[in-house]
Amino acid sequence: MAVFVYAENINGIYKKAAFEAVSYAKAVADQAGDTVTAISVNPTDSSDLLYKYGATNVINIKDEGLKNFSAKAYAQAVSEVADGNILVFPHTTDASSVAPMLAVMKNFSLITNVLEAPESQSPFQVKRKAFSGKGFMHAKAEGTGVILTVSQNAFGVKENAVSGSEEVKNLSVANEDTKVISHEQSSGKLDLKEAEVVVSAGRGMKGPENWGMVEELANVLGAATACSKPVSDIGWRPHTEHVGQTGKAIAPNLYIAIGISGAIQHLAGVNSSKTIVVINSDAEAPFFKSADYGVVGDAFQIIPALTEKIKAIKG
Repeated sequence: MAVFVYAENINGIYKKAAFEAVSYAKAVADQAGDTVTAISVNPTDSSDLLYKYGATNVINIKDEGLKNFSAKAYAQAVSEVADGNILVFPHTTDASSVAPMLAVMKNFSLITNVLEAPESQSPFQVKRKAFSGKGFMHAKAEGTGVILTVSQNAFGVKENAVSGSEEVKNLSVANEDTKVISHEQSSGKLDLKEAEVVVSAGRGMKGPENWGMVEELANVLGAATACSKPVSDIGWRPHTEHVGQTGKAIAPNLYIAIGISGAIQHLAGVNSSKTIVVINSDAEAPFFKSADYGVVGDAFQIIPALTEKIKAIKG
């Protein structure tokens, strides 16, 4: 029986998280000797993008009633077309709210924040993040099926092109429990959760008027910008940039923290980063204990110099 994967799209466009989920599903299917069937709701992008990462079949759900997102309605739609006993979701905000609802509907086990391909499939056991990302556990699924959410930037996007086929399913799912009042979407910025490099700053920047140097460094690195909770709380930066336990949890390849002390709540959202660089004038800042590289000094001198040096290297 095929492994199913939910290929999330935003306004019909597939994002990196969808390709990573398909890549992961392909690894699971290869272990089991199965194929991958991807499910998407009202996509406009070509299914060729999903074949590229290993989806042999693509089911496109067409339903005008699902134009506005509802976890319950989306879970019902996926339930109607997914008949496999392994379902993979990206661990995005929307998808990770659909997954538990679907697990209840199907009476499947749910394992979230998965990091690696399964260690075994009978019983199904896999490594996942635990304790707000500060630890790991090896979770075992008991039941007729399992639903997984894949931690973003953990498994990676892996091309594994196959010949695929597409099927359109016209559904009419009731979606009366959600009413969208307004929809705001940032534009022209990298998605924090999908960014490979993130430049983040805290109250050490002393004020919003100094954020230009942070943004310039991010531009030179092709990075997304982020901030600590106090910075977003006092309105220096938008809440969409807040990373931490109560903000976004991210896992970039490189996380640069400028003027952030490194409270445990902040670390909970960034400690899955592959490499952490901390720049702080306080040599006793807690963040240095979690850093791969640390620079003690004045950010107002270090950041412009670092930016110019990177520009020179890039030519």
